[in-house]
Amino acid sequence: MATQHLSSALRAPAASPAYPMAKPGYGKRSAPDQQARTRYDFALLPTRERYVAGFVDHLPEGAAMSVKTLAKQLPLYGQQAISTALTALSVAGHLRRVRCAVVGAGDETRWIFRTFWSRTAHDNEWWNTYLATEKAARAAAPVQVAPALGAAPPPPWAPAEESSPPTLVGPDTEQALDPTAVPHQRTPAHAPDTEPPPPATGTAPATPHAAGTSPAYLALARLGRDDHRLTLSADDCATLEPQAAEWLARGVGVDYLTSALTAGLPAKVDSPVGLLRRRLNDKVPPRLPTAGSPSPGAPAPARHLLVECTDCGRPGPPQALPDGLCRPCRTAHSGAAENSPRPSEIADVKAHMNNLRDLLKPV
Repeated sequence: MATQHLSSALRAPAASPAYPMAKPGYGKRSAPDQQARTRYDFALLPTRERYVAGFVDHLPEGAAMSVKTLAKQLPLYGQQAISTALTALSVAGHLRRVRCAVVGAGDETRWIFRTFWSRTAHDNEWWNTYLATEKAARAAAPVQVAPALGAAPPPPWAPAEESSPPTLVGPDTEQALDPTAVPHQRTPAHAPDTEPPPPATGTAPATPHAAGTSPAYLALARLGRDDHRLTLSADDCATLEPQAAEWLARGVGVDYLTSALTAGLPAKVDSPVGLLRRRLNDKVPPRLPTAGSPSPGAPAPARHLLVECTDCGRPGPPQALPDGLCRPCRTAHSGAAENSPRPSEIADVKAHMNNLRDLLKPV
C-alpha cells in the first residue's frame, strides 16, 4: 500500500483568469485629464453605477467593453442592468462610445469601435472638443506592434513556443521563482569544427527568382513567339532581363512592355538583342506611384470620430449626441428619471400592500 507524503509547504495561490481582451479595433481607451485614483471615486453615483464604474476603471487598455462580457464578469447584475448602468455613466460624463473609419490596403474602409473611459466626469463641451481632435482619432486607431530592433525571426526548424499564462508574483511565491532564466539553446546548422560541403559545380547563386522564372525573363522569351523577328536565345534573355525588370519596377505591366518592344518594327531585324537593348534604354517609362500611395505634399486624410449612442448604438457627430445618447434615448432616459417614484412614496406603497395582506388573512 502506497504511503502518501503530505508536505507542510503552503501551495501557491491559483492565478485568477485574465479579463478577456477585445479584438483589434475594439475595447477600452482611457481619456486624458483624469485625476489620480482615490477611495472616494464615484461616491456620488448610485450603488449599481458605482459598482460598475469601479470595475471598468481598473480594466486595462483594450479590454472588452461589451455588455455581455461585463455581465459575465460581474455576478451581481445581468445584461439589462449593466446596459442601464453604462447609460447612466455616459450621462454622468464618464463614458463615450465611438467609431472611426480606417482606410486599409486597396482603399478598403473598415470601422473600428472604441469605448473612451474617464475616471473624472466631464461635461458635453469637453467630450465634444476632445473627440474632434486628432489625438482622439489616433487613440481610437488600432495599434500596430512593431518587432523589436535587432530581433531576428526564429529559424524555420525551431518549434513554435507555446505561450503560458502570466504568473502572479507575491511575497510567498517570489522566492520560488528562478532568479536566472536559461535561454533556449539552438543547434547551429553546421558544427564549428566541421567545414561546410563545397558547392556543387555548375550551380548558380540564389536569386529572388530562379533562372527563367522572373516576369521580365518570361516576357522577353515570349517575344519570339509573337514575332519571329525578335527571337532571343537564353543568354540574350538573361542579358536583357535587368533592363526589362527595371520597366516592371516602374509600375508598368507585362503587356505594356511587350507592346512597347514590338511596335513599329522594321521589315528585317539583323540583331534582335541589339534592337531590344536600344528600345529598353530609349523608351524607359517614368516611375509611376504605386496604388494607394499618397502623392508627396498631399495632406493626410483626417479621421473623424462618430459617437455611438450608449443605449441603442445609433452613430452621429458628437454635437448631436449630448450625454452620449441620441434624442429618442435621451428623452426616454429623462422621462424615466422624472417619473421615478421617491423613496417616501415607495415606503407608502409597501405599507399599503402589507395592510391589504393583513385584511385578506382569515380570521
